[in-house]
Amino acid sequence: MGKSNKESNVAPAGGLIDVSSHKVLVANRGEIAMRIMRACVKLGVAFTAIFTKEDTASGHVRLAKELGGEKNLYRVSSYHDANELMAVADDAECTAVHPGYGFFAEDFRFARRVSKRDRKLIFIGPSWKIIRELGDKINTKRLARSLNVPTVPGSDRPIYDEMEAERIARTVFDFQVQQGIKRPLVLVKASAGGGGMGIEEVYDIDNFRSVYRRIRNYAMRQFKDEGVLIEQRITDFNHLEVQIVSDRSGKNPVHFGTRNCSIQSTGLQKRLEVAPGFSPDEINYSFDARKVLDDIVHYSLTMARKVGYDNVGTWEWIVTHDGSPFLMEVNTRIQVENGVSARIASVKGEGGVDLLAEQIRIGLGEPLGYNQQDIAFNGVGIEYRLIAEDPDNRFTPWAGLIERFGWQEKPWLTMHTHVPTDVPYEIPTEFDPNLALAIVWGENIEQAKDRGRLFLDSLELKGCKKTGGELKSNVAFLRQKTAGILQF
Repeated sequence: MGKSNKESNVAPAGGLIDVSSHKVLVANRGEIAMRIMRACVKLGVAFTAIFTKEDTASGHVRLAKELGGEKNLYRVSSYHDANELMAVADDAECTAVHPGYGFFAEDFRFARRVSKRDRKLIFIGPSWKIIRELGDKINTKRLARSLNVPTVPGSDRPIYDEMEAERIARTVFDFQVQQGIKRPLVLVKASAGGGGMGIEEVYDIDNFRSVYRRIRNYAMRQFKDEGVLIEQRITDFNHLEVQIVSDRSGKNPVHFGTRNCSIQSTGLQKRLEVAPGFSPDEINYSFDARKVLDDIVHYSLTMARKVGYDNVGTWEWIVTHDGSPFLMEVNTRIQVENGVSARIASVKGEGGVDLLAEQIRIGLGEPLGYNQQDIAFNGVGIEYRLIAEDPDNRFTPWAGLIERFGWQEKPWLTMHTHVPTDVPYEIPTEFDPNLALAIVWGENIEQAKDRGRLFLDSLELKGCKKTGGELKSNVAFLRQKTAGILQF
């Protein structure tokens, strides 16, 4: 049976701020909560953890007791209740809140409340104003265009004039024809909508006006705002990311390389991530892949400097078959896949970078303490998201009892999991059935793939439902997709 590997103790010191005087509320669950706790211990920072009734058997509860003791573990009714989280923070005398990812991680109202309440706390993430600015996709597109950063063709503001809307739609159609897309289309969306409401696809430009009028009228009825967005929908692309890190000064952001997150479920949820984003030394591409990687890093840093970005964040890109990159969005938080970027990085010659520890210490006020020249990259990292789901049935989540879970420990393997390996574990139906993150490292892409297959083949994962039926997982799907990673 295996246990989660602890990351290296490398956390480059950056200044004279005494982070040990702080106490962090870990406002999340599962493996990310465990990584935050370990990062706090590494930095000498106290923490308080939370859990719900459904998570009583989670590994993050056990780890919180081991590292912080019973008094620093609070049961809450919901991870979504901001009032309850603030009450815990006050009772535990916390000075900072780490939201992890999901929940409140990109909620600027929560971040603002944390930092402006009578008993002020530090929000470990970007400042609330930056979260608000970059969390607005229209505003992000407008900012990018002002800096000559390429974005997906379409409007960067609500359009109220029919003639202007049609001109933009024709431009989007023409662009797709230039890209060699056989069946171009545009998306017509209610700008005030959300959750998939008020969206139609137009394949024939002659039908555009009638669709525009229909969406405009729908938007006025539903949202009291008849503004409409005109966008291209790009369906055949690679999904790349740039990992940005910057301290509270916001002046000298650095990058920790690129990732390729193109292997996804049918619902466009990431399942396998690779760092770096392309491998031009080992794979032949129909475009200059090295230039694409350099360009998206340059564009991402340009935007980070412009807004004074002051924590960790990810710039997400789509790259078309001819090597054209377009900014998709900015995620103003730590991401699930931060570990695969950290795995191939070193700072001042020391490997084992822990981006969560970096996020915490700069979030608490330490200067970064290094520049881009101090960061180096080596090898290839693959992150597998192990999930109880049925890929053959549209990745339907599976719920039941995990009876056995184990793996062979290797120096090139890092496992992050909240699933106990010594006792059976009932997957809570209230949350996504994520089981673990497995990060595999190799000197090159072929070695990384060989090691990835070895890990998946030797993985022990057994479970059943109370009503009968064996565990469904995505292990076979991940193995199948391993052969073609980074190919485009």
